[in-house]
Amino acid sequence: MAAGVLYPTMTMSESDDNSQAAMKPMGMFIGTPEIYFTKRIDNSRVLKVVDPKRRRELASFAVSLSILLVLVMVYVWQHFSAIEYGYKIEQLKSERDAIVESNSALKLEESSLRDLSRIDALARQMGMQPPTAGQVELMEAVGNDSGAPVIARANGIMVVSAVQ
Repeated sequence: MAAGVLYPTMTMSESDDNSQAAMKPMGMFIGTPEIYFTKRIDNSRVLKVVDPKRRRELASFAVSLSILLVLVMVYVWQHFSAIEYGYKIEQLKSERDAIVESNSALKLEESSLRDLSRIDALARQMGMQPPTAGQVELMEAVGNDSGAPVIARANGIMVVSAVQ
């Protein structure tokens, strides 16, 4: 068994005033000495006894904690996927709006290109002449308005030869 004694002295105490330190001797005791003892304990022969009840409690706690963790993870996953789907929906809505705007611009351009007066002016610039009577043949209106395909018909076709 080992023992030790610690004697607090003036050198261990904090002194801000140098004049007081000069008045008292440096090796003087302050207060009572602190005594401590050390004792070595040999625990090599101690055996740990396993408590089955405590082990079951810890196992049930671990299982319940893991189930809780899984439920929290599922909730967090659903929350983040809902946020991600919200961003995707907003992105697709903006793409749809851009496509609708582009479609309306294309319809406006199509209507301006189909303008008969513009086509007539371009044809005259290219040197074409308006059709004479009998050259224009209007197509028959088909009674089927459902939009189903119609077989092509060849009625009233005339072959005009270039040689006279």
